[in-house]
Amino acid sequence: MNHVLPIEKRNSVLSLMAELLEQERATLITVNQQDINNYSGDDLAMEKRLLVDDAKIDGMILSMQQLASQEDPIGAERFNFDHENGMKIINKTAAFGTVMIIYESRPDVTVEAGGIAFKSGNKILLKGGKESLQSNLKIVELWHQALTANNVATEWVEYLNYNREETQAFLEKPTQKVDLIVPRGGEKLIAFVKKHATCPVIISGRGNNFVYVNAEADLNQALSIIINGKTSNISVCNALDKVLIDTNIENWEAFATNIVQELQQRNVTVLGDGSISKVTNVPQIESDLIWHEEFLDYKIVIGTTNSDQEAIAKINKYCGGHSASIITKNDAIAQEFMENVDTAAVYQNASTRFTDGGQFGLGGELAISTDKLHQRGPIGLQHLVTNKWYIYGNGQIR
Repeated sequence: MNHVLPIEKRNSVLSLMAELLEQERATLITVNQQDINNYSGDDLAMEKRLLVDDAKIDGMILSMQQLASQEDPIGAERFNFDHENGMKIINKTAAFGTVMIIYESRPDVTVEAGGIAFKSGNKILLKGGKESLQSNLKIVELWHQALTANNVATEWVEYLNYNREETQAFLEKPTQKVDLIVPRGGEKLIAFVKKHATCPVIISGRGNNFVYVNAEADLNQALSIIINGKTSNISVCNALDKVLIDTNIENWEAFATNIVQELQQRNVTVLGDGSISKVTNVPQIESDLIWHEEFLDYKIVIGTTNSDQEAIAKINKYCGGHSASIITKNDAIAQEFMENVDTAAVYQNASTRFTDGGQFGLGGELAISTDKLHQRGPIGLQHLVTNKWYIYGNGQIR
C-alpha cells in the first residue's frame, strides 16, 4: 500500500467519482434523509452540516472535477543543490502515506477531504460521525466503485465505523500505520483526538472571528460585511462572532444602533459590552469570558474600542486564530492591523466568510488549520504533502 498510485490513475478515479455522484444524486438525497430523520438533537448548526441537497452535491462534483484537473502535488522539486564533491541533492514533495480524517456530521467531507488526501497520493481512513452514517457509507460505496473500475484496491479509501471507545483504542494503538490525523469538528472532538493520538495531528481549529470597524470605515460596507459574516451560514468556522466598533467614528452610537436593528431583524441575538448595551438597550455581557466563545448560532457580541492598538490587542487575546477583518479606507492602518493580528487569515474590507480553500483558489480544502505547523489556514492539495531528499552520488564517502 505504500507505493503512490500514478497520477493518471488518481485523476481517473476522481473524474469517475464526479460522474457517480451525478448518477446517484437522487439516491444520496434519499439516504441522507434517513440520517436527518434519525437525528434527534436540536443543534441547528449540526442539522445544516448534516444536510445533503442538490447544492451540496453540486459542490462535491465540482470539487472532484477541480481536483482531477490540478497538477500532481507529489514529486514537485523544492530544492536543488550540487555538492562540491559531485553529489546531486534534490528535495521533492512526497505523500504522507496514510491520512486519517475524523469528522462530525458533514457527508461532503467524505467526498472533498477524501478527494484531496487521495489526489495527494495518500491512503484514506475516514471516521465520520454516527449522525451521518448512512450518507457516509453510500459515498464510500461510490469511492469503491470508482477505485474498482480503475483496477485500484478498495483499501485506498476505508471507512472506520467505530464508536467513541473503538476510536480511542485505534488512536492509542492503531491496528495499521497512520501517518497523519486531521480532526474536523468542534473543540471537544479536537481535544479528544489530541489527547489520544500517537501520530501527528493537524488542528483544524475553531472560528470566533472578529470584524473591527475603524474610524475611517465606509459604514455601509461595514454593515453589509457584518450581516454577511454573521447570517449567511451560521454553521461554519469562518462565520462572524464578534464586532468591535471604534468610538472615534463620527456618531458611532447611531451606527451601532443601526447594526443592532439590522441583526435583530434577521433573528440574531445581540449582546453588548457596557457602552453598546447603554446606547442600544441590548443585554450586557455577563463576563469577558464570552469573548472567547465561538457561537455557531444566530448570536453575536458587539463591543467598543477607542484605538487600533486596543482592537488588535483584544482580537489577539480572545480570537480563535482563524480570521479577522478590518473595515477601513486607510490602507496604512489596514496594513498595520493585518501584520499585527495573529490569525491565519486577515482581511481589509471583506467578509471572513471567504476563509475557505475553494474561495482561495485551492480547489477545496482538507481542513482550516489554526496551528502554525506545518500549514496555516485552508489546507489544500499542495499543502497535504511532506518532503523527501534524493541524493545521487558515484561512490562519495565522508
